[in-house]
Amino acid sequence: MQLTRYTDYAVRVLIHLALHRDRLVTITEVADAYDISRNHLVKVVHALGQHGFVATFRGKRGGLRLALEPEAIALNEVVTQLEERLTPVDCQHCPIQGQCVFETALERAMAAFMDTLADYTLADLVEGRAEDLRRALEPKAAS
Repeated sequence: MQLTRYTDYAVRVLIHLALHRDRLVTITEVADAYDISRNHLVKVVHALGQHGFVATFRGKRGGLRLALEPEAIALNEVVTQLEERLTPVDCQHCPIQGQCVFETALERAMAAFMDTLADYTLADLVEGRAEDLRRALEPKAAS
């Protein structure tokens, strides 16, 4: 199963916010840290807000922060909310649908994938490595 870039970016945003719980973070800051298009991140952050993972604040001193504790954000929930399609293959129009075991195998694999993600929270992604992650995401000095 390969997640979309959209979900990948969403997890990166959540990691960044988990690393900076003490303040509001801007989309530009996240975009610069990960070298991601700011315009694309606006859409990702909007979706994260709609699904209750992120709180956003407008205005001159605005920004975003986690809406939940990192321990309360299960990775399977993030994926379920942000991925449009969780089936790796569309068997709907295949002439052997219903006769092929491949569809069942993929369903079992997807269930195992989601079960594994259910074992991890946002806290698991940053716990014990926050300083190293922060350092890796610091703006690089211009050469």
